[in-house]
Amino acid sequence: MTSRGRTIAIALAVTAGVIVVFFLTVWVLMSVLEGGGLPVGQKVAVVELEGIIVQADSVVRELNEHRENPSVRAVVVRVNSPGGVVAPTQEIYSAIQRLRKSGKPVVASLGSVAASGGYYVATAADRIYASPGTLTGSIGVIMQMANLEGLLKKVGVDYVVVKSGQYKDIGNIARPMTPEERRMLQALLDDVYDQFVDAVAQGRKLDKATVEGFADGRIVSGQQAKQLKMVDALGGLDDAIEAAATLAGLPPKPRLILPRRRFSIFDVLKEYLGLPGTGPLLPSFPTLKTPLYLMA
Repeated sequence: MTSRGRTIAIALAVTAGVIVVFFLTVWVLMSVLEGGGLPVGQKVAVVELEGIIVQADSVVRELNEHRENPSVRAVVVRVNSPGGVVAPTQEIYSAIQRLRKSGKPVVASLGSVAASGGYYVATAADRIYASPGTLTGSIGVIMQMANLEGLLKKVGVDYVVVKSGQYKDIGNIARPMTPEERRMLQALLDDVYDQFVDAVAQGRKLDKATVEGFADGRIVSGQQAKQLKMVDALGGLDDAIEAAATLAGLPPKPRLILPRRRFSIFDVLKEYLGLPGTGPLLPSFPTLKTPLYLMA
């Protein structure tokens, strides 16, 4: 090979090496920016459940990814939620159970509010941590609807319904609810409430009668929840992470896969302009309810 040929070969090899290093660096940086850290080693993943639960897709997808990721040895679910719609809540609950069945321990960390459906989700974990001042509990199911018949008559609105079944317009805002409709909805709520109580009893290893003793919709502090055996220990997120590491046989301060941060222009503007956030409000569980949704 001529001197020129060797020079070209070396240049091509160096260029190829630079390209490989570049793409490897980008891959590592993207993993870090997404909260995954370096894609090696044994880690504890943190998943956030924030706000009113109206859909489960993103949280379930994240839990499933951690279940299939061999570098994840345990998961901490950080709950800051006043509850939400029953079915998505149960989907997240089931996803946590599948994660545990795969051999990966799950620890729930209750934040400022983890009530109703937020607590429902937490009971699927191996252990539950709460701060002494955490607002939790509110075990129950609710459905609310308005009766605007008097108002509609005052403003001269004639509300017409055409239906094919006797109960198709159950919850109609333009008329009072019939006794039979009330009995039907009460039976529906009782069934879902029973599912809630069973989930708490199973997750907390308590008999059903004990759970029914505090499953009356009351809100309790984290300290009260500890006394009722609704949570295992008092502590914050760091304590929950350390507990998850211990359950997985990892060092007390493990490497973490942090929650995914999804870009939001509203969040950027809020930080830039100093707009107030929602804050740790008392749970309303929540205020917008229709016959279409059972809120837990």
